[in-house]
Amino acid sequence: MSGLVLPRPRLLAVDDDESILKVIERLGEKAGFDVETCPVGSTATDCLLRRPAELAMVDLHMPDANGIELLKRFKAIVPACDVILMTGAGGVASAVEAIKHGAREYLTKPFDLDRLRVVLSEIRDELERRVQVAALESDVARQMEFCGMLGRSPAMQDVFSLIQRLAPHTSIAIITGETGTGKELAARAFHRLGSRHSQPFITMHCSAFDPAALPSAAGATLYLDEISELPLPMQAAVLRALEQHDERRPRALWRGPAIVATSRKDLRAEVAAGRFRDDLFYRLSVVEILLPPLRERREDIPYLTAAFMRAMAARLRKPLNGLTASAERLLLSFGWPGNVRQLKHTIERACIMVSGSTISERELEPSMKQRPVGPEFTSELMGATADDNPKEYERDQIVDVLQQMRGNRMAAA
Repeated sequence: MSGLVLPRPRLLAVDDDESILKVIERLGEKAGFDVETCPVGSTATDCLLRRPAELAMVDLHMPDANGIELLKRFKAIVPACDVILMTGAGGVASAVEAIKHGAREYLTKPFDLDRLRVVLSEIRDELERRVQVAALESDVARQMEFCGMLGRSPAMQDVFSLIQRLAPHTSIAIITGETGTGKELAARAFHRLGSRHSQPFITMHCSAFDPAALPSAAGATLYLDEISELPLPMQAAVLRALEQHDERRPRALWRGPAIVATSRKDLRAEVAAGRFRDDLFYRLSVVEILLPPLRERREDIPYLTAAFMRAMAARLRKPLNGLTASAERLLLSFGWPGNVRQLKHTIERACIMVSGSTISERELEPSMKQRPVGPEFTSELMGATADDNPKEYERDQIVDVLQQMRGNRMAAA
């Protein structure tokens, strides 16, 4: 962290008084901002659209613009932008209105220069802390990565430890957990750390299972995705393959595939309902790994978010420095019915939509309004992700932004 080079945040100053702009420019640069001045209120929105700012100082009364209206426009374009309103005729009513519409501060002119220095310094320090926290969380995420999975929580550390200890010594396992918890990643980790790591990892969804694949998968790891969807006749074929395998035999005598199965359904309940063979369940559950839902390991959310943002910043070649405090609270308080997959989708979408370098709750909310209608919650209910269907994903983002900008194509761009 000591070698972290922090980007200089931008300050946009809007006032028809050149002397005021010079004061703001001088003090703003000393406080660590890159300052852009705009003497014409009617062009201020264009300035912000062209180069989003972390802070704006706006005169309340200008001949060609109203400061409150500019405040509203600025918060609509860049929600994370702090706005300071300035006026030469201060009053309690105008101060209350400014704060009500989201102003960070309300300053009267002529400025109390010491007060202005303090305000600029506080905002600069706050922005710096935000960047440092995001970088720290990203570093921790890198350190806590385990075979493509992230988790600092005790629940996930237990999962990682279990896979690490068991994978080298067994070739049959079942991984259970809700949709979006990372079951395939866990299965790949099991393969990567197992004795067959140099052999293929073959994925097969059980709704389209072909028993003929079992002999051809000899020596490989066969990943049976959602084994609860396997029809009863096909369950018998899998059981016959597993019965050829006896853990007491020397490993060299076993030529069939290693089998790692996953299920989002409770297989014990499926057995009780007669939809899943009890003998197959007991054969698979010699090693059973349960992945916890995201709502039960909320302490991992900041690190997952930092990792997803880091990846998107690199992909988009876009400076992304973290989230606002309200955005962080929103992520931590949400129920995440779609688990890590939904969080990833939400962050990806926010990174594409955001103007400026900081994600606010406005960029998060469109993806978080969707709720599952039952246990069949899948990525289709959340929309396409950037990896699933790039063209459809991009179209969705354009439509969302146009709707938020009320059809204003320039603002959406």
